[in-house]
Amino acid sequence: MEFFCYHRDRPGSFALRYELLEEHWSYMDRYAAGMIARGPTLADDGEVPTGSVHILDLPDAAAARAFAFDEPGYQAGAYRDVLLRRWHNSLGRTMWDFPGGRTGGSRYLVLGLGPGPGTGAEPAVDVDRLPDLDELIAYGPLLSDDGSAWLGTAALLRAPDPAAARTVLTAEEYAAVEVHHWQFGGRPS
Repeated sequence: MEFFCYHRDRPGSFALRYELLEEHWSYMDRYAAGMIARGPTLADDGEVPTGSVHILDLPDAAAARAFAFDEPGYQAGAYRDVLLRRWHNSLGRTMWDFPGGRTGGSRYLVLGLGPGPGTGAEPAVDVDRLPDLDELIAYGPLLSDDGSAWLGTAALLRAPDPAAARTVLTAEEYAAVEVHHWQFGGRPS
């Protein structure tokens, strides 16, 4: 089962995150075989971290919750909240298979949050509309724990600017669309 996990930083937690960086990387090394994508979101300056994205394959929802909440930064109070959802890898590849490579151009996380089950909204908005595959790094629906309900869409992509990144989703079909600067993550080589 694939899961999307987004730890959002607590304001003022930069020093704590930096202090825990090696512990974070060591923790993530344990999950390397199942990683589809990973990396920090950044403030508009492209420097200060604002969160941490991990998309990975895990055995079940209990393992995903353990992954999210046992993470050293979460345990130390660096994050204000965690978005954890089942996810489906619509591209069938990892970020390391992205033809554009790790560098060059601006990268973004785009989250389209659906209105939720029972609202009468059209299910699975944008999931079958894969725009410009050459610029998509990761793309797929956010789902309920059992995978039966569509709750939104998450995309990692390369785009010229945040406004262009936003167009990967049909904004008016979502309750909210968030665009965050993002970069390839992992232990520096």
